[in-house]
Amino acid sequence: MFKNVLVGIDGSAGGRDAVALASRLKEPAGELTLAHVRPGELHPLHAITPGLLAEERAASEKLLEDERDAAEVEAELISIVAASPGGGLHRQAEEQGADLIVVGSCGRGVFGRAMLGDDTRAALNGAPCAVAIAARGYAEHPTPLAKVGVGYNDSPEAQNALRAARSIAEPTRASIHVLEVVSIPTYAYTGMMPPLLGDGIESMIREANERLSKLSDVQAHAVYGLTGEELAGFGDQLDMLVVGSRSYGPLRRLVLGSTSDFLERHARCSLLVLPRSAAGAVAEAAQPSAQVEVPTPA
Repeated sequence: MFKNVLVGIDGSAGGRDAVALASRLKEPAGELTLAHVRPGELHPLHAITPGLLAEERAASEKLLEDERDAAEVEAELISIVAASPGGGLHRQAEEQGADLIVVGSCGRGVFGRAMLGDDTRAALNGAPCAVAIAARGYAEHPTPLAKVGVGYNDSPEAQNALRAARSIAEPTRASIHVLEVVSIPTYAYTGMMPPLLGDGIESMIREANERLSKLSDVQAHAVYGLTGEELAGFGDQLDMLVVGSRSYGPLRRLVLGSTSDFLERHARCSLLVLPRSAAGAVAEAAQPSAQVEVPTPA
């Protein structure tokens, strides 16, 4: 569970899905912040037209209050001026020491899939902490997370994802399901010669299942295929899929690898992506939130 959660909202159903999911992922005593990103004086028209900046700010603050009241949650509200929603959320997450950013899916795609628009995708790629994407329609059916899945490959990132899944599952005693996808291309990173097809594939799956059998209190199995596609299909059985990302960008920010990049476009359930730097946040308390400059009435 997470102790300092930042939610990006824009007045859409996706934002409400994000608030509902954030309420599930936040510790009971944790802090929740709802943020709305607006262009402010960075918009040329607003900068030169008297009154527009004040109107925009007032509308943003009202949107935040309305969304908080509709969700019936206790949350700090912050109206952020930034050139892009993703950039604004990243900066705010750093300022308040957030250990999780939650965003919603866009309106396109099949119901229940975490399909992203450009703004939402930007909030994921380059984030300074873990990011969760709420499946479309989650706010309409905000049931407890009963089945939490993990994309696993015995790497440090996958072990971090499993720890996070255990933390998420504990409050509701949700079941944990682990899937390891084995494929010939993975051998390119090991220096080993790939096995022959047929018996070789069966041997790879058998070895993976032997590794997975050592994991306690999980339902685990291995399959052969393309990692992104198999994990996306795995999401049909889950309420949330947790994956780790091994990629770092400038200043140790989350950069999507090929698998997480595929899943953010095709996941069939809510998705949680953990960067390497999230390992400490999963195990330890997040830093206290910084005070924001836009207080709102309770």
